[in-house]
Amino acid sequence: MAEPTFVPASLTNCRWGAFDASFPPVATIDPGEVVILECLSGGPEVMPPQEKMMAVHPVLREVHQKLPRLGAHVITGPVAVRGAEPGDALRIDIEKIELGADWGFCGFRPLFGTLPEDFPYRRTLHIPVDRAAMTCRLPFGPKEGGMDLPLAPFFGVMGVAPPADWGMINTKEPRAIGGNLDNKELTEGTTLFLPVFNEGALFSAGDGHGVQGDGEVCINALEICLTGHFRLSLVKGGGAKDPVLRFPRAETRTHYITMGLNEDLDLAMKQALREMIAFICSRTNLSDADAYQFCSLAVDFRVTQTVNGEKGVHGMLKKGLLF
Repeated sequence: MAEPTFVPASLTNCRWGAFDASFPPVATIDPGEVVILECLSGGPEVMPPQEKMMAVHPVLREVHQKLPRLGAHVITGPVAVRGAEPGDALRIDIEKIELGADWGFCGFRPLFGTLPEDFPYRRTLHIPVDRAAMTCRLPFGPKEGGMDLPLAPFFGVMGVAPPADWGMINTKEPRAIGGNLDNKELTEGTTLFLPVFNEGALFSAGDGHGVQGDGEVCINALEICLTGHFRLSLVKGGGAKDPVLRFPRAETRTHYITMGLNEDLDLAMKQALREMIAFICSRTNLSDADAYQFCSLAVDFRVTQTVNGEKGVHGMLKKGLLF
């Protein structure tokens, strides 16, 4: 087995805010190999003041000064997978997630978030992280002096390059390519499946989150630098069990997950439900009517996030109930 390919955060290996099929790969691996992506987080406006004594990754300072800001997130990549072609699915096994900083930030600002009319001002918290304890220290809580919150790190952004006809797109809105899914279920040990639109797939990741609640309501989770170990494999679509994948899907240790994305939360819910019905029908002998009723009885649908323009809903089918 080949040694993992390490892609450090650098001006060459990072993009600030965009996916584009024309971006050349910063590394190329064979299917089934592991790539390690060092990922950064945050613009200059959310960096901690010097008096807080919080170390900022030196490359992040360089990014702020030298990379064009094309959109929302600093991402590392893209990485090409040999043999990937349109119609395939890219399987991303998230084997390990490492914290890349001793602090993270969480904030809101005017005109953004789920309640901009209630919070028309700017507030940013710089939150210390205890790597050994895997906790962060909030400055508020039920007792004086704050509270410790357990971490559950994941990458808010994991995506492939969009179809060439889309041109350059912002990392802010999650789409069929994946991108800014902000799905807190996608922690270490889980798997994400994304449709492939270009040769090589061209996978990138970023937007590290230390912990997040479903909804991510104020705009941010605990935004933090992370390093991810991703095993990238290919699934050839078109079979009865694995038809051509058209939208992101995921699998955890306990659940199968479908996703819906739309500016309208009702339509995001409908998409997540349709994806789940189709998934169940592809794996069982249930009719679509059977699957529809089964979803009402046994599948949980949750609001993923409400702050990215394209809102998210994800459906969770417990493993072992049907297959």
